[in-house]
Amino acid sequence: MDPVINKGQRLIGYMKQYIGHYILGILAVVVVDVIQLNIPVITGNITNDLQFGVLTMPLLMRELAKLMLIGIIITIGRFAWRYYIFGTSRHIEKNMRRDYFVKLESLSTDFFNEHKTGDLMAYATNDLNAIRMMVGPGVLMALDAVILTVLVLYKMIGTISLKLTLISILPLPVIAIGSLILGKFIRKRFKDKQEAFAHLSDLVQENISGMRVIKAFVKEAYEISKFNVANQHNYDKNMHVVKLFAIMMPLVTLISGLSIAIALGLGGRMTIRGEITLGDFVAFVQYILILVWPMMAFGWCINIVSQGMASLSRYEEIMATKSTVVDKEALVEVAHLSGSIQMKDLTFAYKADAKPVLKDISLSIEAGQSVGILGRTGSGKTTLANLLLRLFDPPENTVFLGGVDVLNLPLERLRRSFGYVPQDNFLFSDTIINNIGFAKEDIQKEEAKDAATQACVHDNIVEFKEGYDTIIGERGVTLSGGQKQRISIARALLSDAPILILDDAVSAVDTKTEEAILDMLKNQRGHQTQILIAHRISTIQHADLIVVLDDGRIVEQGNHETLIDNKGLYYEMVKQQQLEKEIIEEG
Repeated sequence: MDPVINKGQRLIGYMKQYIGHYILGILAVVVVDVIQLNIPVITGNITNDLQFGVLTMPLLMRELAKLMLIGIIITIGRFAWRYYIFGTSRHIEKNMRRDYFVKLESLSTDFFNEHKTGDLMAYATNDLNAIRMMVGPGVLMALDAVILTVLVLYKMIGTISLKLTLISILPLPVIAIGSLILGKFIRKRFKDKQEAFAHLSDLVQENISGMRVIKAFVKEAYEISKFNVANQHNYDKNMHVVKLFAIMMPLVTLISGLSIAIALGLGGRMTIRGEITLGDFVAFVQYILILVWPMMAFGWCINIVSQGMASLSRYEEIMATKSTVVDKEALVEVAHLSGSIQMKDLTFAYKADAKPVLKDISLSIEAGQSVGILGRTGSGKTTLANLLLRLFDPPENTVFLGGVDVLNLPLERLRRSFGYVPQDNFLFSDTIINNIGFAKEDIQKEEAKDAATQACVHDNIVEFKEGYDTIIGERGVTLSGGQKQRISIARALLSDAPILILDDAVSAVDTKTEEAILDMLKNQRGHQTQILIAHRISTIQHADLIVVLDDGRIVEQGNHETLIDNKGLYYEMVKQQQLEKEIIEEG
């Protein structure tokens, strides 16, 4: 977290961008508040004229025309402040959502390992909406309440009666005091409510993404029971907030009614005694009715601000988070990075107090060399790829690309040096051609076809009704595992980076297709340094160099024949996989 960022400082910066809009909105509020205070005066004058028998039809029509003109001005003014204040709050929400998304894009992989998708989505929806309400309706209510209260009290005291005003408004401050007290509780409960919603969102998102697994294992009832628990928790937290509102609004109505009752009782008595005119009495009651709104608005404002501040606190936590993987100030600029890789005494753990995932790794890979990395699950194979790409930072002076410490290379330049196919083969809910051309701007169909042909997936693509323009489902759900892998390979091939990393990228394809892809890599992609991470011996047996990992250490390295002769772990894995293959064939 960045300790120098004060709470709300970022939000004030957003609001300053639209200070002109806020000023116009405030002017519109002032005009509306000033002009509407003439309504009680006009109705009071009409009442007095009726009482004293001096009201004529032309005079009445003139007063009604004034009321109509006031109504038109109020309508225009209310449109103006809604446009400038509510509209501005939408602009601020849009900008905050944009910056939030940009922030997420800049954060390191470890951040997403620790934060769930549903929680992050809640920030972008519920929390930003609460902040928008605070900088839009919240600002308006605060301004309107203050301006209208001052103007009404001035009118009531200056034109009617100081005594009547003070006694009549005596109950109204209770609304403001009660709102302040309840506001403290609302903020805490609203934050709990947002967190409950985030948990519920994450649960639903996981269930939708994993629906095939849920159905395959007949776990619908189990997941429904989990959802019911989370749903009930979300309901309970929402009800905690609603209960406070349920206390506040009847209280506001009761106190407002009490103020009106005092005004009617005392004002009526003063009218009967002749201390004020009947018109003054009618105007005063209208002023009291007008004054009820600012008191209610003050209560609503406290609620909105309390909720907005709770959400702002959550938002600030994300925006103040620092990426753990960033460019250094002193970077080494290189015109071209060769595909050579060196690792020297590399020991790495994902957290400072955790057990190392890699231990004393020393490895040299020449440009254009094909390297197979083999090992049991959890031996550290994928971690090597993560460190090369700097998805996590390796220790200083341990990982080198083209003779330069990867920590000293610009991140963008470093990562553009790799064509990468990760284990999960993530595809976007977009067309096939856009997925293949993700790493390249203005992808041409012929380029996509060439890459798909090399990845042995072109024939599958043309069988789809829309061909390369077929929109695949979320995460490529409409494709088979092998098709997803090969489209991911085509995407990596299209980048034509000096280094190609395939992390278990052909595990879902058949043996014939695997051989075709490997032959293509050998015969058409010899200019690239190729790192093939795999569990299957067949994937890496023809590599120039095979590195065998076990418990985070390199236990063997050499080519296939050398490792067979060593009769070590590699030899044992070859024998085991051959036995498994024979059992399957016999079965």
